[in-house]
Amino acid sequence: MTAISIRGLVKTYGDKRAVDELDLDIEAGEVFALLGPNGAGKTTTVEILEGFRTADAGTVQVLGTDPRDADRAWRNRIGIVLQTSSGLDLLTPREILSSTARAYATPRGVDEVLASVGLQEKADERIAGLSGGQRRRLDVGLGIVGRPELLFLDEPTTGFDPKARRDFWDLIRSLADEGTTILLTTHYLDEAEHLADRVGVIAAGRLLALDTPANLGGRADDEATVSWTEDGQRRSLVTSTPTLEVQRLAERFGGEVPELAVSRPSLEDTYLSLIAPHVTEHVADSPADTTRKVPA
Repeated sequence: MTAISIRGLVKTYGDKRAVDELDLDIEAGEVFALLGPNGAGKTTTVEILEGFRTADAGTVQVLGTDPRDADRAWRNRIGIVLQTSSGLDLLTPREILSSTARAYATPRGVDEVLASVGLQEKADERIAGLSGGQRRRLDVGLGIVGRPELLFLDEPTTGFDPKARRDFWDLIRSLADEGTTILLTTHYLDEAEHLADRVGVIAAGRLLALDTPANLGGRADDEATVSWTEDGQRRSLVTSTPTLEVQRLAERFGGEVPELAVSRPSLEDTYLSLIAPHVTEHVADSPADTTRKVPA
């Protein structure tokens, strides 16, 4: 099944196209990472999928429904983790999670959610006293408390320390294993590589590349760099046959090759090469909107 289907999506702000004839399918149950530089059209696209904005042209189907026509039952099936939340300072994590849970038909237990995002010890403290990373964990908790079929994650680990990020990755993989479809936007390329089944790179409102992290932009077929140390100096060779070159080096050295390393372009290398022609162009994305909230 297809969880999200986009055809010919267009959104314009003034004389700038934030989204330009975008086509994209996201399958049910997959973790999909949407990558792109600032102003690429990511936020506008995701907001249209969430029902916060309307398209100028094209068609969108999210869980079989056009978000413009979505009802409460449809919203009960999605979860949203925004970049920031506000207006909660006088409440505690337990209070806001309990209140939010009541809006859903089959919510997760509040204690289960608190444990999942690592806020058990802060459950009954005022949100005003939480650190930035702890507030971000609460945002994630609010997104998953309704047990959504489809979860939107907008820069979810901003402010997380390395351990918290790894714990969050485990949580996302467990949600995916349960069948949750996840659309992730992130600037952390290692996060996309670790979590995503597929990656889409968007710039100037257009989809530049779509594939698994390992194959994006043909990186699996790119030439490899074989490097080693010889006579006290670091040497390297770019080749399309790295296994053969390693065998030759091993024969030459009569066994182990000192400090041998074989590498191909990283996901970051591939991503930067894809967006390079577009980073000097300023394409308007969605205008600032401080009122964006999860609809009741």
